[in-house]
Amino acid sequence: MGAGALGGIKRTLTRASGSEVSQMHMIIYALVEASTANEALSTGETVFDRLVGAEPNSCAVFDYYVTFDDEETTVAGKARWGNLPTAAPVTSDEGEELLERAWETTTETFQRNLDRVKKALEERSDDEIMRDEGLDRHAFQRVGASRGPSICLYDQHATGIRHRGHLDRLLEATGERETCWIVPADVHF
Repeated sequence: MGAGALGGIKRTLTRASGSEVSQMHMIIYALVEASTANEALSTGETVFDRLVGAEPNSCAVFDYYVTFDDEETTVAGKARWGNLPTAAPVTSDEGEELLERAWETTTETFQRNLDRVKKALEERSDDEIMRDEGLDRHAFQRVGASRGPSICLYDQHATGIRHRGHLDRLLEATGERETCWIVPADVHF
């Protein structure tokens, strides 16, 4: 089980609609270079450790994570989302499907937050936005976020993949060697 697993405060508030987010849980993905599934999982866990603050000099943006090899938990991972591969090469059918899900979630989340920002800019005065009427500043923060609940895809350095150019560069760099793997994890935020 991931560092700090199940150590976060349980919250029941549901954020965002969609299949990748449920009751303060979401699926995030790490794109990592590896030769085997075990190596990919290990590297993915290092990424997730950084995102929950378990690594020295890392800042937590999630409370805890559970990878999809965990058979013990009854509230996260497989128990919440069903069976997903523990790790899959991005060139495999499973890997392509996971990557497609991750990118679709990335673009949908960005667009939802951007639409909210645009609406606030059209409907509210600068003073109303500054006072955070309608809690619109949260959407502003999420549009600009580089880590955390508005980002579901990360590289092996725990850097959020926020635009298609970044993703394409990673896939081109590793795709030639066919060493790019995608590792999913359920995170609580």
